[in-house]
Amino acid sequence: MSPVASAQTLEERCIETIRFLSVDGVQKAKSGHPGMPMGAAAVAHTLFTRHLRFDPADPAWPDRDRFVLSAGHASMLLYSLLHLTGYDLTLDDLRAFRQWGSKTPGHPEYGHTAGVETTTGPLGQGFANAVGMAVTERFLGATFNGDGPAVMDHFTYALAGDGDMMEGISSEAASFAGHQKLGKLVVLYDDNHITIDGSTDLAFTEDVCARFEAYHWHVQKVADGNDVEAIDAAIAAAKAETGKPSLIAVRTHIGCGSPNKQDTAGAHGAPLGEDEVKLTKEACGWPLEPAFFVAGDVRAFYEEAGKRGAAAHAAWRERYAAWTAADPARAAQWETAWSRELPAGWDVDLPVFKPEDGAVATRSASGKAINALAPHLPTLIGGSADLAPSNNTWIKDAPDQQAATPAGRNFHFGVRELAMAAMGNGMAVHGGVRPYVATFFVFVDYMRPAMRLAALMGIPVTYVLTHDSIGVGEDGPTHQPVEHLAMLRATPNFIDLRPADANETIEAWKIALQTGDGPVGLMLTRQNLPTIDRTKYAPASGIARGAYVVADASEGGAPDVILMASGSEVALVLEAHERLVAEGVRSRVVNMASWQLFRRQNADYREDVLPLSCSRRLAVEAGVSMGWERWVGDGGQIIALDRFGASAPAGTLFKEFGFTADNVYQSAKNLLDGAAE
Repeated sequence: MSPVASAQTLEERCIETIRFLSVDGVQKAKSGHPGMPMGAAAVAHTLFTRHLRFDPADPAWPDRDRFVLSAGHASMLLYSLLHLTGYDLTLDDLRAFRQWGSKTPGHPEYGHTAGVETTTGPLGQGFANAVGMAVTERFLGATFNGDGPAVMDHFTYALAGDGDMMEGISSEAASFAGHQKLGKLVVLYDDNHITIDGSTDLAFTEDVCARFEAYHWHVQKVADGNDVEAIDAAIAAAKAETGKPSLIAVRTHIGCGSPNKQDTAGAHGAPLGEDEVKLTKEACGWPLEPAFFVAGDVRAFYEEAGKRGAAAHAAWRERYAAWTAADPARAAQWETAWSRELPAGWDVDLPVFKPEDGAVATRSASGKAINALAPHLPTLIGGSADLAPSNNTWIKDAPDQQAATPAGRNFHFGVRELAMAAMGNGMAVHGGVRPYVATFFVFVDYMRPAMRLAALMGIPVTYVLTHDSIGVGEDGPTHQPVEHLAMLRATPNFIDLRPADANETIEAWKIALQTGDGPVGLMLTRQNLPTIDRTKYAPASGIARGAYVVADASEGGAPDVILMASGSEVALVLEAHERLVAEGVRSRVVNMASWQLFRRQNADYREDVLPLSCSRRLAVEAGVSMGWERWVGDGGQIIALDRFGASAPAGTLFKEFGFTADNVYQSAKNLLDGAAE
């Protein structure tokens, strides 16, 4: 060991170990981000060894502290600590950083690597996820703890960088967190003054700490990012401040220890290079060989931190056993919530709508579904981005979610669509709740990055997306989604559900709650829709398979024509179908409520619904035509809207743009006439 290394304390060598595991991982991969792991190593070390409560043997322990690496590009920092503290991550896994099939992808991925709490990389997403986790912890504690031993009582920590602070999503989420007084949320800000372009002064000269103080956060500064004692004291003070979320701005140095790249953009997003790695190790008194070096006493130090977490977990299990014995009914609800299972009888109160009761907007039917489900699902929580009366998302007889009413189930997210969606992700990955979030469908433009991550993570978030087409009417094209459904349908692992009437909306909610491996979007109408007569047509439960035959006059043979639609357009198609049948046409109506679910069906079912023997197919949807060509084939036609809408009453718009039963009927006749020629 070199004289420099021998003069270091054990903790200093622990911190250097994190730095050089990260440096070696990035260098071996020939890509990655070494700078932040080097600069923030002492910050992360202090958190993991002195404050963070975790159990590497059980990464899913419900009451563990949550740690979110919002600056996901610094993934080697997290992987190094997970390896050192005893998670299922070996040195070989670190050596395989960014390689095919490894446990150490370029950015942390939820469900892929033990100890990774959420998928991060797009900056600011992790910050908002952490806010969602913190409010979920508070809700679950208020709901389940009672007067006895606490079974839900932990902190949420996030490590964020300058890029996170620049992203608007962080401002949205921070404002929400400050209003909510989330005192068990602690954000460590790696304030290194460097971005890819160079100094943050190029584009970012605001006073971040003053901004967070204005958000009603508890704010501290640590002048030296290598001062473990100062970092430790700041985290302790943050934990003691229970009435506000905490920001700790730690002045760090990107690429810390690198003779030529410290405090430069060159350390941010590329390997140091073999020569600079050698110089850095020599400057820090670190062994040049072997790469990925971990001294025995360093490993023992970190393993001890992991053992302390295991002891905390064991103490929690004792509290949990006593709590269960004292209140077995509540404990049963807890177990159901954490398993993501549904209790017996969860759907018994869901309404059934009759045609004679009149037309119903599917957004209204969704609101009735939520309120029928809520008494049976005590951890079904959610809200709207300032549109609850329009989205119909309010759980009646349940309080707001506020600092004064932490068990409240109704969230006022404010006009913060992106943060709302990302907080919903944080709620889902935290566990114990089934979150839903709501807005107008057109505003998925603001939510898209978080919705994509929900699909990537495979987490059960439900999106209530109302005002789903030109049926919005007078608000005009700014509020009329036309391309949005195509966008969601193009997203892998995202279930699109556009129900045709009130009863299909109830079925859509059933699907959403029974889906545990991905998000579900419910695209719902503002306008009233006729309730389909299920004594005459197929049951609404057919949407569980994505597409189904609603009406069929082919009498067991091949249909002459297949009419396809989703949502509000199904009623138009059914009306045209009846006119065709009256003329002796063997017409079939297929409701394409969910392309994603239909694609998941086996080939035999898809052939039964859309037989290849019938090439005369007509698709009708008040949105862009993109994607429908797959279902209509070469011999088909699409009535769609490959332009923006207009401002007028909904009925006028449907007529002017050709979404009428008359146009559907005539278009089908034209298809048939063309085939006869």
